Amino acid sequence: MESIWSQTCEIARREPLPGDMKAEIAVIGAGMAGILIAAALQEAGHQVVVLESRRIGSGQTRNTTAKITSQHGALYRKLAEDLGENRARLYGSAQEEAIRTYRDLIEKRGIDCELETCDAYVYGASAERLRKEADTARRLGLPASFVSEVPLPVSAAGAVRFANQARFHPLKFLSAMAEDLTVYEETPVKTVEGGVIRTDRGSVRAEKIVFATHYPFVNFPGLYFARMHQERSYVLALENAPRIDGMWVGPKLDGYSFRRYGNLLLLGGGGHRTGENREGGRYEDLRQKARTWFPGCREAAHWSVQDCMTPDNVPYIGRYAASRPNWYVATGFHKWGMTSSMVSALLLRDLIDGKDNPYAALFDPGRLSGSVLPGLCREGRHAVKGLAKRIFLVPSKEVSDLPPGHGGVVTLKGNKVGVYKDLDGAVYAVDIRCRHLGCQLEWNPDEKSWDCPCHGSRYDCRGQLISGPAQEDLTE
Repeated sequence: MESIWSQTCEIARREPLPGDMKAEIAVIGAGMAGILIAAALQEAGHQVVVLESRRIGSGQTRNTTAKITSQHGALYRKLAEDLGENRARLYGSAQEEAIRTYRDLIEKRGIDCELETCDAYVYGASAERLRKEADTARRLGLPASFVSEVPLPVSAAGAVRFANQARFHPLKFLSAMAEDLTVYEETPVKTVEGGVIRTDRGSVRAEKIVFATHYPFVNFPGLYFARMHQERSYVLALENAPRIDGMWVGPKLDGYSFRRYGNLLLLGGGGHRTGENREGGRYEDLRQKARTWFPGCREAAHWSVQDCMTPDNVPYIGRYAASRPNWYVATGFHKWGMTSSMVSALLLRDLIDGKDNPYAALFDPGRLSGSVLPGLCREGRHAVKGLAKRIFLVPSKEVSDLPPGHGGVVTLKGNKVGVYKDLDGAVYAVDIRCRHLGCQLEWNPDEKSWDCPCHGSRYDCRGQLISGPAQEDLTE
């Protein structure tokens, strides 16, 4: 089902790439990050083209909950401990600058995107921890305070409140920001070599290239597949639910989030690492919670979103790799893509213009801090596990064991395959190897998709690619 943003905003179509061309700067990806980066560079006087595999905003941007906030969960105390207070202060300052820039752009351009100022909260079970989080954030210069009252149907000892944050309609904003940009839709990039971007509609030769594709698809150099994983979460839009002011998130992956849009309440939760949802039930859990918490409510829409997670909780924004000085990247936004996209635009504009930026070292993709190294080991273990499972684990089921409407890894004609059996009993078989690096895919019953537990690529029940880093469909 489409998100409420997709249901209430249609962005004008753009033509595909008409053939071979040259550009000063090419941005790959037309989500929030790609469009903001392109707009900032164009305003700075650069000639920019944007290449998008599908439609503007058709990736993760259309599925966000659209919080423009420096309140990124119970994060700042951990950042201060892991990275030091100076870097934690820079992180918070970058997010606050992003909020101000959104407001300035919206006012300057007169963009009607339903921008609202509101407070943002993270709730939790330990008042002591929350007070320490608030104290740390306030010491770092953020508008933080502890509150004991939590007007939510969850058990909580209090919350950290960030004042003067914002929310908006992301696609209405994105549509306005893209109006003056040169964007080529339905132009999936196949390869990037040096300064040449090749698509099936022609090639673009660019002096500088920016990867704003959510998850980078070029594995070498960069090794981003070894330095990130992806997580999914789910959202219900509810009618006839009580009014809950502000924006609320839980402190953990399995917590719930609450955010109002008009007369709808957006209830989020059910988070898990991509490819680790074999039992399903994520939407049903949210629906059960909605029935219990808000009797009489009605589901108006539901959707899901995917987020890239770095080991130290800080995005990768900067040069793609030392050996590619004219490539740039913006990725690893965790669940905070709105402010991180704006930070990317401001930072990459300065880097490309040769200007000093106070946040460059913090977000440098080449960093190897002490908090990053353990994460690299964890991601490596997941990749090895996914590959070993495909090679050595023999399925215990056959096609006949699958009930209609279900999927799974089975033995079919002596081969190990992924199979989905539709409600009429028709069988759709796919090669179970992810087209990225070959890990075994897992069936996601909530979305009837094949998901990669290693790096997060996703395919529909017939094997067509939904999202990367893979670039090709599965074979039958």
